[in-house]
Amino acid sequence: MIRRRREGHQSPSQTQSAQRPTRIALALAAAAACTISPNASAAPAHSPLCLVPGTGKPLQQIWRPDMRAAIGYTQTRRGDISFAVRTEQRFYGYRPDTEMMSASVVKAMLLVAYLDRRSVAGRALDAADESLLDPMITRSDNDAADAVDEIVGGDGLQALAARVGMTHFAAAEPIWGLTQITARDQTKFFLHIDSYIVPRHRAYAMHLLASIVPSQRWGIGEVAPRGWKLYFKGGWGYGTGLVDHQVALLTRGCARFSIAVLTLDDGTHAYGKATLRGIFARLLRGLPTP
Repeated sequence: MIRRRREGHQSPSQTQSAQRPTRIALALAAAAACTISPNASAAPAHSPLCLVPGTGKPLQQIWRPDMRAAIGYTQTRRGDISFAVRTEQRFYGYRPDTEMMSASVVKAMLLVAYLDRRSVAGRALDAADESLLDPMITRSDNDAADAVDEIVGGDGLQALAARVGMTHFAAAEPIWGLTQITARDQTKFFLHIDSYIVPRHRAYAMHLLASIVPSQRWGIGEVAPRGWKLYFKGGWGYGTGLVDHQVALLTRGCARFSIAVLTLDDGTHAYGKATLRGIFARLLRGLPTP
């Protein structure tokens, strides 16, 4: 979510949006914008080969996101849209470097940056810690996020972005919801989000990301495939349709991939949620299930 007082601000993507092109031009632009490339952050060569449980094969041999269907669907939707999918070996993107305001998606980074603080990383979490982190993630509480942001600050977020290797991240202070993110950077973060969390707090943080309240489990929460564990965080503009985002990690045994869909100017929150659900459903087609 973004506080109402924050909704009057505009992101660079809003002020730079061009008029929608013709159907033919849009199809050509979509094809040019879709990138499929080796993943520069793939696991080291000495890592054991990961086989998807029940298949006996690595993920890249049995599944790839249906980019054609997802892009085709995107062309029927209003708003400014970008998305990306990242596996250990491959990266797929549609306008993946389009910068958008983060809204509450950045709360996942606030969580990790908070747990990485020297004063927190080496001790057990107490009730005060959990009273901030639990509501900030599971029900996207803004008051809790404000408190965490005052502790972490823009410098803490930028330090985390540098660790991840983000290239288009810009923390916004004091309004964290205006932080600039891209689908490319967020999939890089979520693919191994657990590795950026100190071991003693890793299970707790991942539990929060897997425990989003039912009322906020729209979009990917409605279409996640059976047999895959879902960890995600969404962001939206108080139901205004200003922004509707979701970024997620899906795992099954040792297999994992990250996925991000970012949308701007959807018109209504209901429309934005439907757009996310439609894109996720198409990207996730064909995933092996039990």
